[in-house]
Amino acid sequence: MWTIVGLGNPGGEYDNTRHNIGRDLLRAIAKGEGVKEWKEDTKTHAQLARGVLFGKKVTLVLPDTYMNNSGKALTTLVKSKKDAESLVVVHDELDMPLGKIKFSVGSSAGGHRGVDSIQKALKTKEFVRIRIGISPSTSSGRLRKPESHDTVDFVLGTFKPGEQEKLKKVKKLLAEALELLITEGLDHATMVIHTKQ
Repeated sequence: MWTIVGLGNPGGEYDNTRHNIGRDLLRAIAKGEGVKEWKEDTKTHAQLARGVLFGKKVTLVLPDTYMNNSGKALTTLVKSKKDAESLVVVHDELDMPLGKIKFSVGSSAGGHRGVDSIQKALKTKEFVRIRIGISPSTSSGRLRKPESHDTVDFVLGTFKPGEQEKLKKVKKLLAEALELLITEGLDHATMVIHTKQ
């Protein structure tokens, strides 16, 4: 059974912010696929939904810890390195433009504190990550990351009205990525998703 985690911060004030794109999109995709029963789980400090996504049994997780402590929500759900092999973490990626998503496994957290917290809590990097770009880009597709001193304000800021169309495409692409991953496997999902962007 796959465990799929959408990273973000709990609380309505963080909804629709760039840092919450993993949490927000996973919840939206689950709703679209008929998985609507989220339950607050005090043991894991998370919102959990168990159900069928794209024909496969899944546990969906939205940590209620803040981003920096995301690993706390997973220690009771992912108890071994074997369990980690069927873990998927969906999160924002500052080093990629909005509109792009990418699979990765076994790589460093790259400064993402939510991912870093999970890697430390589970004592492994060997789980699937789906990185969702959140940075603006030029018309030629070149990345325009915020200045380092503006990063916190940027990731905690909301998307601009002109970015909403890209967000719809990202949601569709993420849904396809998740479906391919849990039905066809990582290699096939990576080939299809990375090729079409």
